[in-house]
Amino acid sequence: MKKLTKIGRVTAVVAALALTACGSGGGGATGPESGKGQDAGSDLAKLISINAKDAKDLQQGGTVTLPLGDIGPDFNGFSNNGNSADNTALHGPMDQAGCWNYDFDGTASVDKDFCEDFKSEVKDGKQTITIKVNDKATYNDGTPIDVKTFQNTWNMLKGENKDIDIVSSGAYEFVDSVKAGANDKEVIVTTTQPVYPLDSLFTGFVHPKVNTPEIFNTGFVGELHPEWMAGPFKLDQYDSAAKTVTLAQNEKWWGTKPVLDKVIFRQLETSAQIAAFKNGEIDGVSANSITPYKQLEGTKNSEVRRGQRLFAGGVNINAQKAPLTDVAIRKAIFTAMDREALRKIRFNGLNWDETSPGSMMLLPFSKYYQDNYPVKDTGPDAAKRVLTDAGYKPNAAGIMEKDGVPAAFKISNFGDDPTILAFTQTLQKQLQAGGMDVGIDQRANADFGKIMGSRDFFLSTSGYTVGADATETVKQFYDSTTNQNKLGDAELDADIKKLSSIADNAERNKAAMEVERKHMAKYFSLGPVTNGPQISFVRTGLANYGPSLFKSLSQVPDWTTLGWEKK
Repeated sequence: MKKLTKIGRVTAVVAALALTACGSGGGGATGPESGKGQDAGSDLAKLISINAKDAKDLQQGGTVTLPLGDIGPDFNGFSNNGNSADNTALHGPMDQAGCWNYDFDGTASVDKDFCEDFKSEVKDGKQTITIKVNDKATYNDGTPIDVKTFQNTWNMLKGENKDIDIVSSGAYEFVDSVKAGANDKEVIVTTTQPVYPLDSLFTGFVHPKVNTPEIFNTGFVGELHPEWMAGPFKLDQYDSAAKTVTLAQNEKWWGTKPVLDKVIFRQLETSAQIAAFKNGEIDGVSANSITPYKQLEGTKNSEVRRGQRLFAGGVNINAQKAPLTDVAIRKAIFTAMDREALRKIRFNGLNWDETSPGSMMLLPFSKYYQDNYPVKDTGPDAAKRVLTDAGYKPNAAGIMEKDGVPAAFKISNFGDDPTILAFTQTLQKQLQAGGMDVGIDQRANADFGKIMGSRDFFLSTSGYTVGADATETVKQFYDSTTNQNKLGDAELDADIKKLSSIADNAERNKAAMEVERKHMAKYFSLGPVTNGPQISFVRTGLANYGPSLFKSLSQVPDWTTLGWEKK
């Protein structure tokens, strides 16, 4: 499951791919000078910059303060309203319950703090998974993490109850049973078909008390419920008025003790983040467009860390909102876009170059990547031909319309970054040149999760975090029963269902990419325009923080080792 995010937002790894939006120091660049998106076979070390230090060599204690574009209001990351990258980042230090860790290259390994073993056996086409849960694994409220947690996670996420507002059922729909083995800390999972990759199951847990649609859908609105979490930090204070969350060391945590005493998150618009960093109020800030970069350049006691942003985005179309319910208009949007011109605006001055991305699911450096962008003949005239062929004609104002309904809609732009606004305005002009009547709906960063979760938009310049494997993503984006636009068909759904049973990684990802190619060419709902760099201004001396590829999209590879160098 991928998390939704704005084009300039920082993200964090969880089971779901996160939604993210378009918008968002002193000293020279100290990280790798990665000025170009990497292709298959490249050295991924060039895309990592974290100032790695052993925890024992760091100052013990201290506080790190980091910004978020929005905090809440829905804190359930498994729900559509809570499916944002900022929500995932907020949960990172205090809610780590799940069976899997990821290395920088995306390789999954069992998280021993929660699941000591995760074995799979396939016999006669049937799969049995045996999970050994850490005896110490316990939620903050004292509830043991055992077979009941696994059963409830399956029941809440498998998609059987349509009243539960999940982002995607993922591989849980293929689980047939979850039972106790020798004891409640041994979990036996059987499936209706083999499931691959194994880390598509139980990446995160749903607490046994979150067991009704009402609790799942609305129980986290304005409520973090720290008692249902487990991690090295705990909630110390949530100030909804000041839009600040303060975390402290969790005395109930059985794993490695964190270096820091406290972690603080503050909700800030892009301009406020810049001011806060320059004033020494926060310790890291993204500068993924030229405006914040230039404003932050020269900040005392700071350094720049550069790498690859794990993101694919551009246009996210709400195909359930008229007139975008008409596939002809959606195709015209894809056709009218000059993606190279948009990227030049987006990356102007950032020493970054990349070819047009052709996938929402994988980055060009992946060995499984292929270019699936469905339109070759682009430009305003080509876009008008698409609409003309579908029965549209120009009205008195020159706007293409059909049966008295014009191709008219708005682009939602979030935040106050001038570069991101320029990106949106350029897109607006490109679509207008293609015969469409396009306005701009300006919103605050803090409204992003609410607007996108409630689908209160026509078109957004946003996208999703990108994982190392496309198996889960293809279902979230392209299955007709799962994707938020409900676009798809029985043939593609059947192809998607087969994917999880393919054991070979290359074969499975190739099949997933073929589903994306066919879906894009038929339905035109998610249009990739950019991947982009992750450029972070970081307070000098902050260790184990920065662009981390698949290890952590929140830029913190391990919350227990985040800390300050000794002075």
